[in-house]
Amino acid sequence: MEARRRPSRAVACVVSLLCLALVVPASSGAAIKLKPVTGKLKTKIGIGDQKAEVFDDERLRDLGFGYVRRSVAWDALRHADQRAELDAWVTGARLIGAEPLITLARSRKTTGRTYRPPTAARYLREFVRFRKRYPTVKTWSAWNEANICGVGTCRKPELVARYYNAIRRNCPGCKVVAADLLDQPNMISWARAFRRAARFEPKYWGLHDYIDANRFQTTRTASLLRAVPGEVWLTEIGGLVARRNRSTVKLPQGKAHAARATRFIFDRLARLDRRVARIYIYHWRSSTRRDSWDSALIDANDQARPALAVVKRALRQTGDAE
Repeated sequence: MEARRRPSRAVACVVSLLCLALVVPASSGAAIKLKPVTGKLKTKIGIGDQKAEVFDDERLRDLGFGYVRRSVAWDALRHADQRAELDAWVTGARLIGAEPLITLARSRKTTGRTYRPPTAARYLREFVRFRKRYPTVKTWSAWNEANICGVGTCRKPELVARYYNAIRRNCPGCKVVAADLLDQPNMISWARAFRRAARFEPKYWGLHDYIDANRFQTTRTASLLRAVPGEVWLTEIGGLVARRNRSTVKLPQGKAHAARATRFIFDRLARLDRRVARIYIYHWRSSTRRDSWDSALIDANDQARPALAVVKRALRQTGDAE
């Protein structure tokens, strides 16, 4: 996810023929009946949102999230507006006592449909600047949705492996996620190519698994768990309320659906394997009534949606809620 990630996701789905393989009837999970699951939940729960002002919301602070995530352009520190955004976000995460996860992503200053990611040397120079500016941030991910062609890395797992190794070697004591992957058909082949190139087995992988969550399936999560030996963090996931982009991937949506999908995330996906160690729900609050992607727990009118109650229940099951 970039600071405006949904448009890039839409472009990627239009450009990539791979997306066509994901099209199934939107009702594929509609008949599923979910029974409440009780018992302790070992998966850690976080929230993902690009906006620093969400930390001002008393409702979010009261939930006691221990983990927060956002994606950041790899060259963000070269732009005053982006530096200010990230400074405010990191400060907000610290004030609520949450561990921040920062995922590096494509530049926000790039236009056009062809995008060239930075060389490994340029990436390293910028990462060193991030480390110097934010020394307390100890959890990083090498690249956002690295297997989609809209960010220039879908055919370059070897390059992302070099990004990963640059962070790993220059961030002692840090948790480094290999990459955040999108749940599309090339996910497993991309992960395998990355592992060969990295020559170091990552301990953590990120997955953006909206398809499993919103179709009430476990297929894609399970396939990545089989393909890699490390922990799989669902670094971006949520129940879909509304989508207003050009994606060809058909998913059910609506506030009631989003609540059911969120229940499925915690009752099924989180309990699929002990290696599903973290889940970052995306996101806290809608920006407008016409967001291109909306899976927020709070709507643009500042009203809580049904999925928020599901998250509260899950936090109580982890023992993290106050």
